[in-house]
Amino acid sequence: MKRLFVTFVAVMAILPYVKAEDLIPVRDSPATPVKLIYDTDIGGDIDDALALAIIHNMVKRGQIEFVGLTITKSNIYAAKYCKAFNIQYGHPDVPIGLVKNGSRPDDGHYAKNTIEMKNEDGSAKFPVPADWEPEDSVVLLRKLLAAAEDNSIVIAQVGMSTNLARLMETPGDDISPLTGMELAEKKVRLVCAMAGAFAFNTKQYENHREWNVILDIPSATKVFQEWPGEIVVSGYEVGIDILFPGDAFNADLRTKDSILRESYRFHRGGVDGKTRPTWDLTCILFTGRPESWRNYFTLSPRGKITVMKDGQFRFTETPDGARRAFICSPEQKSIIREAFINLCTEL
Repeated sequence: MKRLFVTFVAVMAILPYVKAEDLIPVRDSPATPVKLIYDTDIGGDIDDALALAIIHNMVKRGQIEFVGLTITKSNIYAAKYCKAFNIQYGHPDVPIGLVKNGSRPDDGHYAKNTIEMKNEDGSAKFPVPADWEPEDSVVLLRKLLAAAEDNSIVIAQVGMSTNLARLMETPGDDISPLTGMELAEKKVRLVCAMAGAFAFNTKQYENHREWNVILDIPSATKVFQEWPGEIVVSGYEVGIDILFPGDAFNADLRTKDSILRESYRFHRGGVDGKTRPTWDLTCILFTGRPESWRNYFTLSPRGKITVMKDGQFRFTETPDGARRAFICSPEQKSIIREAFINLCTEL
């Protein structure tokens, strides 16, 4: 009788996962991985790298299918860093695209330093094939979308809007007769973006000019005001309060020689006692684990976003709007932080 009761409890514990709906239907069923393109300005802030680690570990869990990676930071070390990262995490064949003439050509804080690390014998600590080169990011986006099933792709944009804005401007070509706008409308189910700032719970960041937006205001304006499909946004006010602890890398010896730990060390000047906000990670957690029962996020009402000339966001509620934003309570942020620690400190 006791064994039957335990079995009953175990089954009941599983049922919410089976029956619960996603906050936004980013996949066809709970057993289907989300088909994700990661669009990032990796190399500047470390949260892009933490988010990339989460993607890889969600791939291992069957929660994400890593379709491709595009970079809005026009620096070759950013691309090489992503290639080395994907190799170490066991997914070396993920296609990588690099923006041309983007708004940030600098080396950043950790990509070049990490890639140039050597072993005692002089070999690269995190090697990249000598003949490897990234594709053009917009060309790669067109290829990936053209090859995808309709309404199947989720794009996590956690850097500038350059790549998506340029995609929207492309005409039909030998890759696809569809324009960029037509590909976006037909192939992309959702864009989840880290951008802007909102004032749903507090007026503190109402006039905040967020970094990803002000570095390329024209592109942000085009994407957030003209993108033909749904966009859900994680504002500055969400990730700023969820701090990732560098000490977490000391809890699992598997991360001792990981590219992520070394990157964090370069960016933060060490790991012990060093924390960092988790802006970009929120988009990946949401897209990879969209189930409402997890209680990670609450969504705002539908609305539209206006990008002001100085880069500020203005959200206007409207029932037919295709834009929503994350709203997080302190309790939800605590749950999210624990999920980040668990998903980042694996290799």
